[in-house]
Amino acid sequence: MSGLCGQQPVEASTGRPVNDEKGLLSDSTTRSTPAAQSNTDLMSADGLVGEKARSSDPSSTSHLDARALVRLIQCSQCSKPFHNPVTLPCGNSLCRSCVPETYRRERVSYPDLPGRRRGFICPLADCAREHTLADCNVDVTLQKLMDAVADLVATHSATAGEIMRTYVEETLKHDRVLLEDMEIDEKPRNWTRPGGPLLATYALIDQGILEFDTNVTYQPLLDADEAYRDLDRTFLSQLVEAAHNQVDCQVCYNLMCDPVTTGCGHTLCRKCLVRTLDHSLHCPVCRRGVTISPSLQGYPSNKTLVSLLNALCPDLVAARAEAVAAEDAIGLGDLDTPLFVCTLGYPGCPTFLRIFEPRYRLMIRRALEGNRQFGMLMYNSQGMPQGELGQVPFVEYGTMLRIENVQFMPDGQSIIETRGIGRFKVKRYGQLDGYTVGSVERVEDLPLAEEERLEARETSLPPAEENDIEGQVSRMSTRQLLILGLEFILTMQSRSAPWLHQRILDAYGGPPNDAAFFPYWLASILPINDPAKYQLLTTTSVRQRLKITAIWIKQMESQRWYQSNACTVL
Repeated sequence: MSGLCGQQPVEASTGRPVNDEKGLLSDSTTRSTPAAQSNTDLMSADGLVGEKARSSDPSSTSHLDARALVRLIQCSQCSKPFHNPVTLPCGNSLCRSCVPETYRRERVSYPDLPGRRRGFICPLADCAREHTLADCNVDVTLQKLMDAVADLVATHSATAGEIMRTYVEETLKHDRVLLEDMEIDEKPRNWTRPGGPLLATYALIDQGILEFDTNVTYQPLLDADEAYRDLDRTFLSQLVEAAHNQVDCQVCYNLMCDPVTTGCGHTLCRKCLVRTLDHSLHCPVCRRGVTISPSLQGYPSNKTLVSLLNALCPDLVAARAEAVAAEDAIGLGDLDTPLFVCTLGYPGCPTFLRIFEPRYRLMIRRALEGNRQFGMLMYNSQGMPQGELGQVPFVEYGTMLRIENVQFMPDGQSIIETRGIGRFKVKRYGQLDGYTVGSVERVEDLPLAEEERLEARETSLPPAEENDIEGQVSRMSTRQLLILGLEFILTMQSRSAPWLHQRILDAYGGPPNDAAFFPYWLASILPINDPAKYQLLTTTSVRQRLKITAIWIKQMESQRWYQSNACTVL
């Protein structure tokens, strides 16, 4: 066992860009009147953005279509400006009052949180999936942005009417107009509002007059083209500045890059949130527990903020994305993860190692100089093929460890204490200065919604046969599986099982109440063989891990193992 001298671990998106030439700006058109034609640099008749619209110069963003821009801050359900906006797990936003009526979710016990017991079906057509109430808090960043917009509108509206008023006319939908040889059954509505197109359009949605999917045309009521254009230029310039003040990430303090909103309502750069969740499954702003996958793989971006940023400052967004990509590329090769082929480690659990071989001493020193992380893999003692890797000397699934404490010995050896921070799968591997390095991908658990659907499906199955242990376990709720394990530990402690000695509990802590980590904790201290424990690293379901440990317990109890305190090898 290289690098370990007889010591076991006791002594482990996004929506379409708003500046897309065929997307945002193809909704509404400009009336073909002389006054309207004079404003083609504000609202292009073909709905496309000119070159200046791609500039981060605030004045040039006035080339954006006013109706399409205002629609970005308009709730699709009530058609009013977002009020107490909630960004759903699907990335869409709507007003808190527009969240549909909730219902009690049945046959769901993990995680056992009050907010997850109530659910609703997403009213957005591109989603229509179930969301839970716990994941739908007010979007703090979007709310601050809406407050800034409202203040800005109030300031400009006070004086805009003295300068210019805009005639706004509804564009009838195709299905509301009859054939040419028939009478038109409905006339377009029209309104007159103070200010330019942006202020006028916002006033209409603020009053609840202009529906979300209604398009309009504009015409100034006075022949003052330059003053008319300046109204929206000034307003938009201040809007961009206000937006910049609200969309800085609270981790890197830069403009948000690919913003992601957590269930608690806080928004960060995707990369910043991933880095934070590597160390702690808590929101870095409010410290509430975060239930999303730490890698954010498949988790959607905040569509409203992405669209607004792309519309208001596309050049800044592009430059920020390029800077993040350049940062990721620095110093990263293909085989960038050091791999210690030795034993098993588990997420959330400590692993204690004594390092004495020169190659691993070098590996640990490099890890200490870098991010203090390395991968732990178990030997492939049975010689089984490991997926696309084929027959290799190690298993393909492992645990990423972070070094927490190091004690250097006089002879150059070291005792290191590590803690598992996540699982990974090896994609490719090679050698560097005698030790193994690899290209790995992170392994994440199923989304909670899928976990809950799995529990609901299995617990609704007909009762299993009396001698069918796996069938009986499968029909238990996730909460019951966890309680089974916790009660087993209490029973074994009362019988003074040697593998639950106080010194072991001092090293690993007591049994966690978190269903996601209890199986890892149990496997860390339970005296069964490593191939049986290895199953836990390969599954992506919390429920499946609990079922594996429950079957271990049922088998032990059926063999009266716990009564004799014997060490059974499964």
